[in-house]
Amino acid sequence: MTTVSADRRPALLALVGIGALALGAVLMLLLQVVPPTDEISATWRTISEYGLSDHKWVFDLAVVLVAAGSAVAFAVLRLQGRLPVLAAVFGAFWTAGLLVIVAFPKTDWANAAASGAGGTLHRIASVVAFVCLPLAVLVSARTVFPESPRRRFLARALAVASLAWFAVILGAVAVAALTDQRWWLLIPLGLVERGMALTELVALAALAAPPRSRR
Repeated sequence: MTTVSADRRPALLALVGIGALALGAVLMLLLQVVPPTDEISATWRTISEYGLSDHKWVFDLAVVLVAAGSAVAFAVLRLQGRLPVLAAVFGAFWTAGLLVIVAFPKTDWANAAASGAGGTLHRIASVVAFVCLPLAVLVSARTVFPESPRRRFLARALAVASLAWFAVILGAVAVAALTDQRWWLLIPLGLVERGMALTELVALAALAAPPRSRR
């Protein structure tokens, strides 16, 4: 019987977390190519639209997998003493935000009886999650990679890119407030949100990836 040495267990757990992130991302991408969700515009419609379709369970599973993978990744870093407290808090908000997104689906504007409160919680959780993850990466990059400047730079660059995607949304909101237009029509919101989500997942994977073992 083979056993896993104690010093390798954190690395294996980190890989499990990254695997969950990857599987969640693959399921989300799959929704864009299978009917009926293949009719949802990836350019103009948000990711949460999948949660209003017949494949809601696939969307929920994908988000839960990302939340679980995130929790494992942050927990491993924290147990190793490589994750600052503030970064752990941001990571917890990211993970909790994902679960709230599943628990409270996006408002279905085609349904007059749709719950406004649930839709509001969904939007708030989305903003909190998308902002907190890159902040967690920025805060922890130096501590996680004290002797790896290249990996530290990569993690920070991905985090900044994630915030840049979000800045595009904020810019649209600001322009809409000044011009009395609908902000979600000023930008390809679906494309921006998908770009932001993908960048954030890659940033988290870069942060969680175990360092190379030195022989």
